[in-house]
Amino acid sequence: MAHVLGQNQYGKAENRVVRITRNGNRHEIRDLNVSVALSGDLSDVHLTGSNANCLPTDTTKNTVFAFAKKFGIQSPENFGILLARHFVDDTPPIHRARIRVEEYVWDRIATPDNNARFIGSEQVGHSFVRRGTEVRTSEIVYDGTGFQIISGLKDLTVMNSTNSEFWGYIKDEYTTLKEAYDRILATQVTARWKFGFTGVDNEAEPNWDRSYQQVRKHLLEAFAETYSYSLQQTLYSMGTRVLNNRAEVDEVRMEMPNKHHFLVDLEPFGMENDNEVYYAADRMYGLIEGTVHREGVTPVIPVA
Repeated sequence: MAHVLGQNQYGKAENRVVRITRNGNRHEIRDLNVSVALSGDLSDVHLTGSNANCLPTDTTKNTVFAFAKKFGIQSPENFGILLARHFVDDTPPIHRARIRVEEYVWDRIATPDNNARFIGSEQVGHSFVRRGTEVRTSEIVYDGTGFQIISGLKDLTVMNSTNSEFWGYIKDEYTTLKEAYDRILATQVTARWKFGFTGVDNEAEPNWDRSYQQVRKHLLEAFAETYSYSLQQTLYSMGTRVLNNRAEVDEVRMEMPNKHHFLVDLEPFGMENDNEVYYAADRMYGLIEGTVHREGVTPVIPVA
């Protein structure tokens, strides 16, 4: 029976690179986790053991660090574009590069006012605190002709303490869930969005950092402002809010686990629980997923 080599790729995963830009006493930090995957004319590497067309994964790792020094890191997307273009355009056997980037955000520790300076406060320009669990993500794919850029975030935890209901659903012999007319709605958002940008014909890059902040803002505002009858409805409202306000985005996909909060029965203690005390369930949870895209756009963000 004949065997055929199918799709394949290789690269160095999870290269942690921290780039510090020093402007006098005031510093800036970009903290990335970069994964490189390359594919192309690589059959002989698998079939004969010849490495003539193989760019070592160690070289891809070194390139990440060298590019951080040479070009700096303007944004995860821009850095990924530089890397992808280099690997494909400068290495003939490589026809496609996929760069995945996670960014860990550091906030500057607030400077005290001039009347309350503490010893060593002149150093606050390089004092930072890492922001919660939220992670910024990017995936940059380049095939020599154009780019596909998918940005996103994960582990963005949000909660509405009211303005959420869930009732009118199908009930059968196994249904025990009680209808809720005032409930907590909490979720941990994973969102990815695809840009219309392809880089063809010297197309100008979007302002990646501003776009990220604006998309995040609209996701949060839609979550807060939607009177929700289901997490599915909230997901759709969040996606449409982004598309209505960010012309550079063509498609949004979200994964939103329903972080259930159940009212604790306080009657055994002679107390009434008026939507005040809840048990936060860790597992199991409902997982709500969906894509919202512009009419005429073919969705490309993978369904996990």
